Amino acid sequence: MSRPLVGICAAVEHARFGVWEQEATLLPRGYADAVQTAGGIALLLPPDDELVEHPGRLLEALDGLLLAGGRDIDPLTYGARPDVEAGEASPERDRVELALVSAALEHDMPVLGVCRGMEILNIACGGTLVQHLDGELLARHRQTLGVFSDHDVMLEPGSLAARAAGAERVSVRSHHHQAIGELGEGLVVSGRCPDDGLVEAVELPAKRFALGVLWHPEEDEASGVIGALVQAAARAGRAVALPRAPG
Repeated sequence: MSRPLVGICAAVEHARFGVWEQEATLLPRGYADAVQTAGGIALLLPPDDELVEHPGRLLEALDGLLLAGGRDIDPLTYGARPDVEAGEASPERDRVELALVSAALEHDMPVLGVCRGMEILNIACGGTLVQHLDGELLARHRQTLGVFSDHDVMLEPGSLAARAAGAERVSVRSHHHQAIGELGEGLVVSGRCPDDGLVEAVELPAKRFALGVLWHPEEDEASGVIGALVQAAARAGRAVALPRAPG
């Protein structure tokens, strides 16, 4: 059996589960479920500062990289002062994910960034962020904390985003209060919210599969976006042949 290995960057957060309340490595289950449904193997990647200096040690074992959603990115990573509305950052996670995605792009490994992950992709390419949306923009993209908002996204015909999503107009689920500021080098905008023009998808045409989406495809079982990453990882030719279980 040969299935592509997709690493998913996870967070470290204070959590309660069962009788325990402690620090935990967290990842919403939808990410792993989507990878597995598409035929891949999901590997949870907690922050590890060793990977900042040597990201290749991990990437050589993977076929694809998925940058998941999570906390705001430290504005210092893109040369900005923190806005009063910026949330608490996780600098350790920022460092590791920027190193991983930079190395993955250098080696043309399939990469997908989701929400925060799209923002990491943009920063890795030299871009910046708008630290806080307000008014109608915020109401449309994150009306209530802890509740996903629904809206449409228009995708450029023939773009990687449109091919991955399976349509040029899709209904998506979002929960964010930040957005793309200055676009990173080599990136092109391939999706916008038709109601306000906010950038919803970016991609690197020079790479085999490098896509960022601001919405949450892991929250939509019908979405093909994460499945498209898994397919790209399988085509990359680095899939690991797993040994059969004993007996």
